[in-house]
Amino acid sequence: MSLNKAGLIAALVQVFTQEQTEESNANQSVQRIATGIANAVDSFVKSGQVNVTVTTTGTAEAHTGTGTGTII
Repeated sequence: MSLNKAGLIAALVQVFTQEQTEESNANQSVQRIATGIANAVDSFVKSGQVNVTVTTTGTAEAHTGTGTGTII
């Protein structure tokens, strides 16, 4: 499973669209936008799935191993 780029775009558009209608002071606007972007990026990164193949060698007993993977 790949990262949900369309979901990130939708979340960012929502952040900016909501802020368009706000009439609060600029400092609060900047804070709301930054928080919205941070939340969107956090969700985006956490939407990734890492697929890992672990290969072990040895007998038929239980083994542990490490593996590396990439977000696809």
